Amino acid sequence: MSGNQAVAYKGPGVVEVIDIDYPTFELKDGPGVNPANVGRKVPHGVILKTVATNICGSDQHMVRGRTTAPVDLILGHEITGEVVEVGPDVEFVKVGDIVSVPFNIACGRCRNCKEGKTGICLNVNPDRPGSAYGYVDMGGWVGGQAEYVLVPYADWNVLVFPDRDQALEKILDLTMLSDIFPTGFHGAVTAGVGVGSTVYVAGAGPVGLAAAASAQLLGAAVVVVGDLNADRLAQARSFGCETIDVGDGSVTDQLAQLLGVPEVDAAVDAVGFEARSQGHGATAAEAPATVLNLLMDVTAAGGAIGIPGLYVTGDPGAVDDAAKVGALSLSLGTGWAKSLSFTTGQCPVMKYNRQLMMAILHDKVHIADAVNATAISLTDAPRGYAEFDAGAATKYVLNPNGYVST
Repeated sequence: MSGNQAVAYKGPGVVEVIDIDYPTFELKDGPGVNPANVGRKVPHGVILKTVATNICGSDQHMVRGRTTAPVDLILGHEITGEVVEVGPDVEFVKVGDIVSVPFNIACGRCRNCKEGKTGICLNVNPDRPGSAYGYVDMGGWVGGQAEYVLVPYADWNVLVFPDRDQALEKILDLTMLSDIFPTGFHGAVTAGVGVGSTVYVAGAGPVGLAAAASAQLLGAAVVVVGDLNADRLAQARSFGCETIDVGDGSVTDQLAQLLGVPEVDAAVDAVGFEARSQGHGATAAEAPATVLNLLMDVTAAGGAIGIPGLYVTGDPGAVDDAAKVGALSLSLGTGWAKSLSFTTGQCPVMKYNRQLMMAILHDKVHIADAVNATAISLTDAPRGYAEFDAGAATKYVLNPNGYVST
């Protein structure tokens, strides 16, 4: 094999499909690859022919120029594929397996991995704990928005689907297991959602919608989703959520109208550092701490806030110097006074993905419908990025090799 096409970041607002090398069992030098990782041998890896790979809001932060991502970084951390080659140290994963790949890259050997903290593996990123495919400052593992991709530590990392035909039949649901479904579920779990909970989810993008569907799966009595985007709010209502247009006035007042009280038991931040203040259009100014401070206001005393929304330590496009290094003006006193709990960071996908796979396979949840999953070709990726950035209520699934029916 020699050919491989992939989606590359070419500068703020621009992605292109380019030709790259077919993967080998060695991490080569390239855009964003940590020098300490260059030449790293991967006999424990597998090469996948990509079945589905999704455009994520986290990718969009880079494409907007809101990170220090280098030009020609190959994008994509949401990967489902068919194993076409196995390294000499791989024992249990076989050629022909259809697998889901957690976006976290984890070695399975370090203390954190052994404790189930796969989002902060100590051995895959020389700069800091935690890694991911195709992402800035994450070690330089090549992204999966490509025809073929290398997955290290395969026996540990990949989730093998039990039946190939069933997997391909449900692929639009199963492709969400690589990131947004476990991430949304993690947000709901860490917010303490359970039977009878009232829940507020800030953000009706794909992660917010996945968090809302997860809250329903966990038994929430009412799930309220807030956003500025009317189409995304309509998508939330399509599977039984209540909604709040945060540009239409006080969220606490709108919650009181829906629930009878101006607070919820549990809250999820699915917005992250590009949050905007209340208002529409030009009046919706960027205010990176606004969602976190709102959630502290609307979460009942003793409650919890799950924060799957992305926050970064380097944002060249931030509104002020403090926010450029991830320092936000949080009303931590409110959180302290109300004894609130917070959970941040990468979702440890492996903690949830098998259980969520079983829920999909046995029709307990229809996550593709909830997030409006739509398959497009790899060459259509620039259009998908542009439409998603413009606010489309769609989760774009790239279909590089024709596995997904369109």
